[in-house]
Amino acid sequence: MAFHSSVKLLFAGAAVLLVAACGTTDIDQVRTTQPTGASPFNVALTNEYRELAVYEADKMYDWPDAGTWARKGLAASNNQLVLPEQVGDWNVPADKVGELTTARQRLITALDSSARTKLPADAARAQAMFDCWAEQQEENWQFDHIAACRKGFMDAMQRVDEGMNPPKTVSAPTGTPAPAGPYTVYFAFDSATLSAEGLRIVRTAADTARSEKAPISVVGHADAAGPSDYNMNLSLRRANAVRDALIADGIPVSRITASGQGEGDLAVPTADGVREQRNRRVVVLFR
Repeated sequence: MAFHSSVKLLFAGAAVLLVAACGTTDIDQVRTTQPTGASPFNVALTNEYRELAVYEADKMYDWPDAGTWARKGLAASNNQLVLPEQVGDWNVPADKVGELTTARQRLITALDSSARTKLPADAARAQAMFDCWAEQQEENWQFDHIAACRKGFMDAMQRVDEGMNPPKTVSAPTGTPAPAGPYTVYFAFDSATLSAEGLRIVRTAADTARSEKAPISVVGHADAAGPSDYNMNLSLRRANAVRDALIADGIPVSRITASGQGEGDLAVPTADGVREQRNRRVVVLFR
């Protein structure tokens, strides 16, 4: 959970005493933790969040934010799904919300498109620098720090974008092949039923699957309306609906993995309880 600047000031002194009094803290742990069985992305993410946590603790004496980054680093070291910060969780200036929101959408799109597996180090760097940018933008006084975090994000995202979309060699025209995803299928509110447009997109994904031969990941999502446990179940039902449609189109079930993210990975950040069409989706990825 992010702490607003005013809260940080109120609790900074108490936090110092608390850290000194406690023998083991999240910050202490993340300094030496070694990821066990973690993916290359989560190994890189552990190291990125460790660097942020240690810097905030040792150089800035910002214990609340150091603790936030330490907890995210420890979660990554345990191979948990760790997402970029939601812009709405930080009290950033109103004129900066749009840029940060667009940046997060760009990052989430890349992560949904398998950047975690294809470019783990650059994707982890982009995520950590985005979080750093959000934190520094909330504090809004160390402008060189804001610029450094923003540049770190932009540089890493450029590498991710280039790696995910390398230049293609153009040969003699033989027809235009279908792109290798990702394919996004949208759903109506509180529904796991495929629309006609949704079925068309699934058929296109199935056509690609017949030529790609790669494992297929089907990931369901929900918006923030309704209880989180209900949304988790709804996102899985949506993923299963797309999986079943792929199977019906001749794709072997052994190639498909379906999972649900609930409302935990919003493409468009919203407040809790808000309906948003673009968050009610299933993403089909070729790994």
